[in-house]
Amino acid sequence: MRKARQTAKSGLVPELAAYTHICDAIALLLQPYAEVVLHDLATETVVHLTNTFSKRELGEPSLIHEIDFKPSDRIIGPYEKVNWDGRRIKSVSAVIRAGEKAIGILCINVDVSHFHTAISTLEALVSVPQAQERPASLFRDDWHERVNEYIQSWTRERGLSVAELGRREKQQLITDLAGDGAFGGRNMASYISRVLGVGRATVYNYLKQGGNGRTDAE
Repeated sequence: MRKARQTAKSGLVPELAAYTHICDAIALLLQPYAEVVLHDLATETVVHLTNTFSKRELGEPSLIHEIDFKPSDRIIGPYEKVNWDGRRIKSVSAVIRAGEKAIGILCINVDVSHFHTAISTLEALVSVPQAQERPASLFRDDWHERVNEYIQSWTRERGLSVAELGRREKQQLITDLAGDGAFGGRNMASYISRVLGVGRATVYNYLKQGGNGRTDAE
C-alpha cells in the first residue's frame, strides 16, 4: 500500500517541484522503510514529505544544521540518526542546485532497526557457544566432517565454490583428497561422488589416473 505524501500547496519553486515525484518514487521502492523529505533552502522549511515516520510536518523549520550542510556539499552522508521512538535511522542527503546555487536538499531516511533486529536474530541462531567443544565421541571418526572441511578449504584457497568446479578441478581435488587419506573412511568414494556431482566410477577413474588406485574402505 502506498504511503501518504504531502506537498506544500504554495510557494514551491518549479526547480524543487520537479523533484517531488523522485521523492515519491524512492519512498515507493523502499516502503515501508524509507521516509523522503524535501527541504527548500530559500525558506529553510520542509516542502514535501513521503511516507513520514519522523513526525515531521510541512512548513516546519528544516533545521539544516542537523545535517551539517555546507554550500559546497553535493552528497551528505550516509549518517545515522535516532528516531523519536528510538529506532535507528540511516540517512543520506543530496543537495539540489539551480546552476551552482543550492536551492534544496532531498533527504532519504531509512529505518534500519528492523534489519538490526533480523541480524541479531540470525547471529543468535547460527552462533555456537565457544565453551562447548565438539563431542569427541561423535567427531573422532566423522570422515564426512573432515572431507567437508577439506573441500571448503581447498575451494576457498582457489576462489571457487563446489558448484563452480570443472572436470579438471574435480579431478585434482579428488587426487588431493586421496593423497591426504580421505578415502580411508567407509563409503567415502560414494559420499565424495555425491558432493562433487560425479559418478562413483568417475571418482575411481580419477583416482586411477592420479596413480592412487582404489583406496576407500568399501
